Amino acid sequence: MAEFSQVFEDGLRARNVFVADKYDDDGRKDNYKEEEEKYAFTDESGPEEDPSLPYAGKVYLARRKKPDSWLTTIMEILAVVLVACFIYYSYYYMDNLQFHVTHAYAHMGQAHAAHMVGQRLLWGEGTKQDEDKAMQWFRVAADKGHPHASHNLAIGHLHGYNTDVKDKEEARTLLEFARDNGVHEAHDALHRLCPHDQC
Repeated sequence: MAEFSQVFEDGLRARNVFVADKYDDDGRKDNYKEEEEKYAFTDESGPEEDPSLPYAGKVYLARRKKPDSWLTTIMEILAVVLVACFIYYSYYYMDNLQFHVTHAYAHMGQAHAAHMVGQRLLWGEGTKQDEDKAMQWFRVAADKGHPHASHNLAIGHLHGYNTDVKDKEEARTLLEFARDNGVHEAHDALHRLCPHDQC
């Protein structure tokens, strides 16, 4: 009986083929072959499969990642630089950053943000002092029902700032609204600044 074996190698897989002569019951000769596939971890010389391990011990290697393009690298560097600049700006210019953030919310229609912008403009915190713009933002907040802005707008009018308050009667109305909504300074203002119907 002739026997021989042959090994076929295909990448990470090695296949052993065993060929032998076999005779059936009538004495006729027939060839049969047995194949055994072996998988290696890295190459054909690696260990055989181990059924006790997960996935029979076979490990499939990941493909090598392609290097990033130059455009991707530039974008990553630019992002890091921008983050570093923002951290520097927010650390050394916090008041200015807060003013711009509050200003953005004020433009979005937030009454409290509009009042805070007026406060910062009135005292020059985080921005250049501008009483006229401060009164304009107090008006925006007061029209949205902000009691402190109503108080500040009325007091600004009584102190001679450039406001759009029509007369002393409107100033009184603003102070009364502020007083009725819990602004204690408005209550004092009505008694001190308008003791004899001066508003």
